[in-house]
Amino acid sequence: MTRILLTRAWPDAAEARATSLGDVTLRWPDTPMTAPEWMEAARDFDVIMPTVSDTIPPGFYEAAHGKVKLLASYGVGYNHIATDAAKANGIAVTNTPGVLTDCTADLAMGLLIAAARRLGEGERELRAGNWDGWRPTHLIGKKVSGATLGIIGFGRIGQAVAHRAHHGFGMRIVFQNRSRIAPEIAARTGARQLDTIRAVAAEADFLSLHCPGGTETAGLIDTTVFDAMKPGAILVNTARGDVVDEDALFAALESGHLGGAGLDVYRGEPALDPRFLRHDNIVLAPHLGSATQATRNAMGDRALDNLEAWLAGAEPPDRVA
Repeated sequence: MTRILLTRAWPDAAEARATSLGDVTLRWPDTPMTAPEWMEAARDFDVIMPTVSDTIPPGFYEAAHGKVKLLASYGVGYNHIATDAAKANGIAVTNTPGVLTDCTADLAMGLLIAAARRLGEGERELRAGNWDGWRPTHLIGKKVSGATLGIIGFGRIGQAVAHRAHHGFGMRIVFQNRSRIAPEIAARTGARQLDTIRAVAAEADFLSLHCPGGTETAGLIDTTVFDAMKPGAILVNTARGDVVDEDALFAALESGHLGGAGLDVYRGEPALDPRFLRHDNIVLAPHLGSATQATRNAMGDRALDNLEAWLAGAEPPDRVA
């Protein structure tokens, strides 16, 4: 029987389905696997189902050669997997695209509004018992309706954010994408594709990131981008933490040029740079983009669909390597 490892706890329904597909190991407690655990798993399992929070040691892939045949990842991003090393060692890699689009887009808009209207600051003031009543100059924020939203990465999630922003809040949309987007797709939200990130940053009152992580995009939002942004503009990131040069981010916040940020992802998470806690104008969320019951169940089902296809000798529908 195929030996399958789930590296983290999954929703109950997804775990129940997984256990019907082979000899499944469910790890507990729900903590990240250590490097020695990964090396042991390389010898013991045919299929490993990791998550985006896993850190896979470089030596795993060679050690897993001839044993592990599939890494069916639970999540759309797969920059936690060295796909070239996996391929070189005969390990297929799959992800779970599409199913988390709506919930991630919803959260991006939530962070945008929360940062614009200073909701985090207001809640902390209330909880501390420091609110002394309404006054004309209290916690004045930025108007969202009718503002310009810049989007970096116009794939499924970027387009879903544009739909919410344009049709829900009357926002003007400008975006940058690595490839040209079909005019009819951009026309759905009246969006304009610009050639560079800096060109988008220069027009945007809010800049929302929806590009993939990995070495190609590490530090993509750097000092030149922050300098190009309008004074007081707000950054939103629900993509990957390493897309943002955090030193440049803090410099822009400390200078007052950047008006605030709404962040769901961080470089090196779950470790958090202590500088984040010094800035009240940042709304901080702990990687909640897909965190709804419906979406987390759907992610599990998508990962298991890939596993079932592989077990049947078919091509997994979401193979990325």
